[in-house]
Amino acid sequence: MTTPQPITDSVVLLALRTIHDPEIGTDIVELGLIYQVEIQPDAAVRIVMTTTTRACPASAFIADAVRERLGTIPGIGRITVDLVYEPPWSPDMIGRLVA
Repeated sequence: MTTPQPITDSVVLLALRTIHDPEIGTDIVELGLIYQVEIQPDAAVRIVMTTTTRACPASAFIADAVRERLGTIPGIGRITVDLVYEPPWSPDMIGRLVA
């Protein structure tokens, strides 16, 4: 029996790199849509993210994909995805590291 890997920001971000914005085709981490990853002591994970526009028709799809993908990682508990629009996304955010 293998022991699940520790839940770290790196593990979460690597998983999120498999989710692509359906309109742009680039992964949501590379696009700079992920603003924050919070991992609680009980392995609950909170993702603070945005979309390329407030009116993005794929907002719910992307948030659901985040929950679904993170739910496949052994050891992760509750998953919360908060969509925020401050600061607003801009192309300058592409390729930036998550703070």
